[in-house]
Amino acid sequence: MQDWKHITIDDPDLWPKKSQVDLDAPHADERGYIQCLVNFPVKNVSLIFSKTNALRSNHYHKTDWHYMYVLSGKMEYHFRPTGSNEQPKTIVLSKGDLVFTPPMEDHTTIFLEDTELVVMSRNPRDQESYESDVVRVELIDPKTVTAK
Repeated sequence: MQDWKHITIDDPDLWPKKSQVDLDAPHADERGYIQCLVNFPVKNVSLIFSKTNALRSNHYHKTDWHYMYVLSGKMEYHFRPTGSNEQPKTIVLSKGDLVFTPPMEDHTTIFLEDTELVVMSRNPRDQESYESDVVRVELIDPKTVTAK
C-alpha cells in the first residue's frame, strides 16, 4: 500500500458538530482507566510541546482536519470560518480537553502555560504533504501575544 497518503478515509458527516468535543466516558476498573480520544481513522498522531506565550497555527488547512487533546498545560484556541471577517471565537482549553479543527477553518493557538498536546490528523504529517495543504493567515497578530 504505497500510496496510502492519497486515500480518503473520512466522511464530513461524521465530524463533530462543535469545536470542543465531549469525550466518551472512560472505561475504568481497579487497574485504572482507558480514555478513548478519537474513534475515527487518522493518518498521523503527533506529540507537540509548546512553551508559555508561544503562538502556533495562524493558518487553515484546505483538506486536513485534526483533533488536539491537551495532556498538560493551558491554551487559547481561536477560530473562525476561512474567508470570514467575523471576530474569531475563543475557547480556553486545559488538561483533558479535546478540540476539533475542520478543513477551511482559520485557527490559532496561544499557549498560556507550557503545554503538551496529542494531535491526530486526517492527512500525513510529512513536510511536503503538510505544506501543500496549509495556507497561512494572520488570525492573531503575533506581536499582540505578551507574557501572561
